[in-house]
Amino acid sequence: MKRIRVIPVLLVNNRKLVKTIKFGAETYVGDPVNAIKIFNDKEVDELILLDISATKNKQEPNFELIEQAAGECFMPLGYGGGITHIDQIKRILYSGVEKVVINSSIATNPALITEASKAFGAQAIVASIDLKKSLFGGYAAYTHSGTKKVKMGLVEYAKYVEELGAGEIMVYSIDRDGTYKGFDVEITGKIAEQVSIPVIASGGARNIDDFSDVVINGHASAVAAGSMFVFTGKHRAVLISYPNQKELKKNLYEKL
Repeated sequence: MKRIRVIPVLLVNNRKLVKTIKFGAETYVGDPVNAIKIFNDKEVDELILLDISATKNKQEPNFELIEQAAGECFMPLGYGGGITHIDQIKRILYSGVEKVVINSSIATNPALITEASKAFGAQAIVASIDLKKSLFGGYAAYTHSGTKKVKMGLVEYAKYVEELGAGEIMVYSIDRDGTYKGFDVEITGKIAEQVSIPVIASGGARNIDDFSDVVINGHASAVAAGSMFVFTGKHRAVLISYPNQKELKKNLYEKL
């Protein structure tokens, strides 16, 4: 039996908790701090809060929201969005957040990853790689909410962020975001095989079977999901949920 981390990912747009489909259409879900309070009662391993409006609007991280979230969150918390310099990272981590999640600044200021890793430890730095699959079957990494293509090859880019000092990589499939089509096991596996740091699979989860699939066949060290934990039923009614430990043990941990 192997116990892996199962991580809810909460997306925030101007302080509102939302869920996207393929990084596009948004559905309002509620208040992010209230959602965190609910997850506190569900024995969640870890939680990631991503502000998808900060970089897009060229804003700093919302430190008031971060401090509120960290104050309410009983499990390890990661935050991403609008991070451009070391003082912001210091303030975020000192507020009680365990990890920062960095995406766009990998392309615009890669030295920040190295500087932050040296200052706070690689375990505190998560590189988020948003990716798309082309019509011809190739993959590419993107930054700035999926709007700017990275020139470097995807696997090469993953190796690059590890060399910069990231302690973990979150592989986030734009194509599968919010679709319930399951993880992109193939590309997760290719990345995981080429780096020595943990890889978090994200984008497309619909059930616990998807978790075990991407861990066994995609070599992911952890799994993350959004829609699966905030919606229920075919009409996507809002319901904050998380599998109980008995379900996870039977349907996930004991299979690994």
